[in-house]
Amino acid sequence: MVLFNHATREMTAKIVYYGPGLCGKTTNLMVIFDKLDPKQKGKMLSLATKTDRTLFFDLLPVDIGRVGSFNFKIQLYTVPGQVFYNETRKLVLKGADAVVFVADSQPSMVESTRESFGNLLENLEQNNIDANDTPIIIQFNKRDLKDVRSDEEISKLAGQGREPVYLAVATRGEGVVESFIGLLHLTWSALEAEHDLSHKFGFDSKAFLAEVAGKLGNSRSIPEILGTCVGGALEVLRPEAAP
Repeated sequence: MVLFNHATREMTAKIVYYGPGLCGKTTNLMVIFDKLDPKQKGKMLSLATKTDRTLFFDLLPVDIGRVGSFNFKIQLYTVPGQVFYNETRKLVLKGADAVVFVADSQPSMVESTRESFGNLLENLEQNNIDANDTPIIIQFNKRDLKDVRSDEEISKLAGQGREPVYLAVATRGEGVVESFIGLLHLTWSALEAEHDLSHKFGFDSKAFLAEVAGKLGNSRSIPEILGTCVGGALEVLRPEAAP
């Protein structure tokens, strides 16, 4: 859970966007990348495959906030969605502190979405990452398409699991920042439970998240942003049901 480098006074978190092929993982990262000030982000590196692409970029040095005397950095990655790139997915997932699972809202993608979520849990285990202690949120993307799973169906699914669920149209930037802030909220909740940051550093997590959201172009309050979650638990980190 989050690397502390006491020599450089830096905290680094690795967040991985996971999901089936062409579900919108890359688009999510490109939206975040485009919204950041050039001075607050590193280079974006894309590795193309024959049928998909994996994109990852390192936000270095991203001065999105400080926790006491530590500067906070984030590394964002995506994985290739095609099943035959599983070894690559497993490698990218290694050392992940949190995961955004991007689900395709189309009914035709239900089975591949379930398989991808199951694959995520398997690869977390292979990397000795406990899914029960890892912040995970689910984003149902492509809500602008005509033939998609209904809001009622997704709300019902969200009520069956513990992962917070968000709706998105990543191509228009809708729901992207909300999903990201929702995951950061879970990540900081876990950090607080483990390291008692508020006591040690006088850390105000809501103020910090509001600062991050502001730098991503979202001026709403953190309760409003978190309130876009359509189901699941924002305080409990126990994945129990696949989307």
